[in-house]
Amino acid sequence: MPKITFIGAGSTVFAKNVLGDCLVTPSLQGFEIALFDINPERLSDSETMLNHIKNTFGSTSVIKAYTDRKEALRGAKYVVNAIQVGGYDPCTITDFEVPKKYGLRQTIADTVGIGGIFRNLRTIPVMLDFARDMQEVCPDALFLNYTNPMAVLTNVMNTHGGINTVGLCHSVQVCVKDLFKNLGMDDTGVKSKIAGINHMAWLLEVSKDGVDLYPEIKRRAREKQNEKHHDMVRFEMMLNFGYYITESSEHNAEYHPYFIKRNYPELIERFNIPLDEYPRRCIEQIGNWKKLKEELVGNPTLEHKRTHEYASYIFEAIETNVPFRIGGNVMNTGLITNLPREACVEVTCLVDRNGVTPTFAGDLPPQCAALNRTNINTQLLTIEAAITGKREHIYHAAMLDPHTSAELSMDDIKAMCDDLIEAHGDWLPAYR
Repeated sequence: MPKITFIGAGSTVFAKNVLGDCLVTPSLQGFEIALFDINPERLSDSETMLNHIKNTFGSTSVIKAYTDRKEALRGAKYVVNAIQVGGYDPCTITDFEVPKKYGLRQTIADTVGIGGIFRNLRTIPVMLDFARDMQEVCPDALFLNYTNPMAVLTNVMNTHGGINTVGLCHSVQVCVKDLFKNLGMDDTGVKSKIAGINHMAWLLEVSKDGVDLYPEIKRRAREKQNEKHHDMVRFEMMLNFGYYITESSEHNAEYHPYFIKRNYPELIERFNIPLDEYPRRCIEQIGNWKKLKEELVGNPTLEHKRTHEYASYIFEAIETNVPFRIGGNVMNTGLITNLPREACVEVTCLVDRNGVTPTFAGDLPPQCAALNRTNINTQLLTIEAAITGKREHIYHAAMLDPHTSAELSMDDIKAMCDDLIEAHGDWLPAYR
C-alpha cells in the first residue's frame, strides 16, 4: 500500500485541505495516510476529522496516526510538511516584540526580515532531523514543503538534507486571478508567465489573444492610487519597477526598504500597511478553533470538495502520468540565468511520472533580478549561520536584509540579534 506522510498534521484545517483532497480523488485511493504531530490532542483531532471524510466519501485509503516520527515516515512515497516550530507563543511573539524595542516594525515576519531569519534558525535543525530520518526509512520520497520561510527551508532540504524537495506556495496560483478581480478585469483565457523567488516572483507576461494586457493593468492601477485598498504596495512596486509581484502587499511591505520607515510614518497610512498583521491572525485563529473544531471534528458526516492546493494534483500526475503544471520552488540549476545558482527559485514546473521537472525561465528583467538578489543575500547568509553555527553569519544575514539595514545601525542590528537569540532560549541551537 503506497504511503503519504503528513508532518505537522495537527494543522487540522490545512490537513483537511491537502489530505481531504487525496481522499476524494479517485486515482489516489488505496493509500495509507500517515499522520504525525508533536501535539497528541491535535493529532487525534485530525485523525478523527479525516476518518469522517473517508467514511462520507467511501475512500479505500487508511488513516493512521503515529507518535513515532520515523515510523510515520517509514516507506513513504510522498511526505508533506506543514510544521511551525515554536508556534505563536512564544516564538512569533518574540519575533515581533524584540525588534519593536529597536524601532523595527513588521507585518508578517515569516520569510525574510529579522522575523524570517529567526523563524529559519529555529526551523532548519528540525527539518534536517526530518531529512536524516528520511535518508534512513524513505530516501526516495518526494518531499512537499509548505512551511515558511519557503525558499530557505526548501533550499536546505535539497542541498544539506539530500532530499528531493519542492516548495509549494499559494501566491502563484492566485496571482493573476486576484489581480484581475481587484482591477475589475476578466481573466478568462489569459496567458501568463511567472518566475522569481518565493513571495517575490514576477508576473513577467500577461496576455489574451496575443494582446499584452500590462498597459491596461497599469492604467487601472494608476486610477486606484488615490483610493485605499489592500494591494497598494504591490501596485506601487509595479508602477515603479514594471512588473506585478505574486505575493500580497502586507508581505512585500517588509521585503523592501521603501514602506515601513520610522522617519516617514505617513507611509503606513498612505500604503495601508497592516503592522503586526501576523500576530493578529494568529490570535484570531486560536480564538476561532473551538467553533471550528466542532464543525470539523464533531461532524461524522463531514464532506469535502477538492481544493486548489497543489499536493493532490502532484500525486495524481505522478500516479497517472497525466501531466500537471505547477509553480514550484526548486534549486536554481540554471533556470533563472541572472540569479545565483545557490538560490532556491520559483518557476513553472511540469509534473508527471518522472516527478517534478522545472522549466527554463532565462533572464529576469534586470531590476527584478536585482530586487530578488537583495532577499537572496539574506536567505543564503541565514543558511550559512544555521549550518556553521556561527553567530557572525546571523549578523550578516540581518545586516543584508533590506528593511532591517535601512532602519538600524550595525551596532543596533547586532544587539537586536543577541537579544533575539537570548529570548529564544532553547528554541535555538547554541551559536558561537
